[in-house]
Amino acid sequence: MTDNILLSVCTALTVMLTIIGCGHKQVAFIGHRGASHIAPENTVASVKLAWELGADGAEIDIYLTSDSRIVANHDDTTKRTGGIDYTVIDTDSEILRMLDVGSWKSQRYKGEKIPFLEEIIATVPDDRILVIEIKDSRPEILSPLKKIVNTSGKKGSFVFIAFDYEIICGAKEAMPEIPAYWLSGSRKDENTGKVLPYSAELIEKTKAGGLDGLNLHHGGVTAEFAKKVRKAGLGLYVWTVNDPETARRMVEYGVDAITTDRPSWLKEQITK
Repeated sequence: MTDNILLSVCTALTVMLTIIGCGHKQVAFIGHRGASHIAPENTVASVKLAWELGADGAEIDIYLTSDSRIVANHDDTTKRTGGIDYTVIDTDSEILRMLDVGSWKSQRYKGEKIPFLEEIIATVPDDRILVIEIKDSRPEILSPLKKIVNTSGKKGSFVFIAFDYEIICGAKEAMPEIPAYWLSGSRKDENTGKVLPYSAELIEKTKAGGLDGLNLHHGGVTAEFAKKVRKAGLGLYVWTVNDPETARRMVEYGVDAITTDRPSWLKEQITK
C-alpha cells in the first residue's frame, strides 16, 4: 500500500469514526439526494441544505454524459425533474445544464441546474461524507470519476454505492482507498406479500468482491442479519427511512448509517 493510499484510508476512517463514534455507537444520518424533503433532489441547493441541517452525510446519484462529464441526476432521463425528456447518457452536459430542475419542487428553487459532480464535492465540509451512487452501469464512468476524486483533495470524504455489482466492484478496484457498498432492495413473498429477510449470500458476494459493506432497503434487515454482517467485518447502511420507529429499530440492530429524506428531523425524533 502506497503512502498516499494509506493516508487516504486513514482520513476516511477518521471521518467515519467521528460520525460513528467509539464505544457507544452513533449512527450516521445521510440526506437522501441531499435534503430532498425540502429542496430539489440532486442539486447543489439540496446538498448544501443537508449540511446546514446537520446531516452527517449526503447521498447523490451520478451519470456520465455524452461529452464525458459526470452529473448528478437520479433518473436516467430528465423528464420528471427537468420537464424535458433527455436521456442523460446520450446528451451533452451543456444541454442538460440549460434545464431548470428546481421549479418542480418549489418556485424558491427556480433556475437550479443539474450539477457537475465537482460542484457538489466543493460543498462537502471536512467532517462530513458524500455518498456517491453510481447509477450509470457503464465502466466508462470510472476513469473520469477517479480523476475527479484524485484531484478533489477530499478522498477521505467519499463512499461509493451501486446496485450494479460489476460497477461497484470496478470502482473498488480502481479506487481501493474509497469505501464501496453494494446496494440491494428487499424482496417480498409472492404469496403473502411479506418482506423477506436478506440472504447470507449477499454477505458472501460482498466479501468476494472485496467490498466494504452493504447498503440495503431497511425492509429486509433483521437483527440476525445485521449481526451476521458485523461478524463478517462489513459495514451496513440502510435506505430510505423516514419513520422514527423504523429508524429506532435500525439503530438497535447496529447499522452504521441511515439514509433519509429528512436527516435533521429524523435524528431529532429518535434522540428525544
